[in-house]
Amino acid sequence: MKHPFILNAVWNGGRNSDGTIEAGQLKTQISIPKEMGGPGVGTNPDEMLLGAAATCYLITLAAMLERAGLTTSELTLTSEATVDVTNNIFTYEAIKHSPLITLTKDASQDDIDKTIRIAHKAEGSCMISRAVAGNVEITTEPTVLTASL
Repeated sequence: MKHPFILNAVWNGGRNSDGTIEAGQLKTQISIPKEMGGPGVGTNPDEMLLGAAATCYLITLAAMLERAGLTTSELTLTSEATVDVTNNIFTYEAIKHSPLITLTKDASQDDIDKTIRIAHKAEGSCMISRAVAGNVEITTEPTVLTASL
């Protein structure tokens, strides 16, 4: 079964203008970030690719942990992207996911080890990671804790 997604965009002007995008629940202004010489209005492709990769990874990770019977008391994620600009050529080089996974207080060492393995495996199962494979280096550095209460 195929699921179509449609995005409508408006951009009136040149490089340093701004625009809007709308796709389902995503509705925002867009422009080139200030760090790259743009106006910095709304979001930008760099943030959106990072957001797509991070949310896909996080949802995939949560589903895989659930299927493995591992219960989390908290699951958070920090993701960082590196974009290189050399000779005015923009290259999206890398994304690093750093999930913080807190298992319930009764988690065993085996549960912790399994959680770490799943955190790494989830990256290869995420459709966004697969879509950019070979172009963007994606790494995962999980931290797994057990709840104290």
